[in-house]
Amino acid sequence: MKEFEVKMIKQAILNEIEGYEFYKMAGKQAQNTDVKKSFERLAEEELKHVEWLKQLFESMSSDQADTNLLESLPNPPTAGIFKWDSLDRDNAGIAVSVFGIGMQMEEASVEFYKDAANKTGLGEAKKLYKLLAQWEQVHFEQFAKEYESLRKDWWSYQGYAPF
Repeated sequence: MKEFEVKMIKQAILNEIEGYEFYKMAGKQAQNTDVKKSFERLAEEELKHVEWLKQLFESMSSDQADTNLLESLPNPPTAGIFKWDSLDRDNAGIAVSVFGIGMQMEEASVEFYKDAANKTGLGEAKKLYKLLAQWEQVHFEQFAKEYESLRKDWWSYQGYAPF
């Protein structure tokens, strides 16, 4: 296996573990049960990504491309990851921080996977990286939409209106 691929997969796994830990922590901080469950689902998705990356690593280590892995992976979700209407607007300051950090993490992940897809010479790795970039882009877009709304709520609460 190429040294580049080993580095990329190891870093990707670390990135996903960091995402998992962040969403797990955000879920513990959430006051609302639906919000807590939504963050737990996001954490679970990050663990799925870790498993896919580990499977890719194992298949590459044994010089056997696992095309079944990619065929079995679902398409990125388009909606329903997070129940935005359940968010507690009274804790907008905390939520703005969580969503701001989440956006940064997701955006960095998108760029990481796009870069990995462009640099890899392995077809199966390229497909997986592109799929993961799509998943992370969906997360980013959902966070960005809610972040903007929360930011306005927070500004209003702080007396910074009109924005």
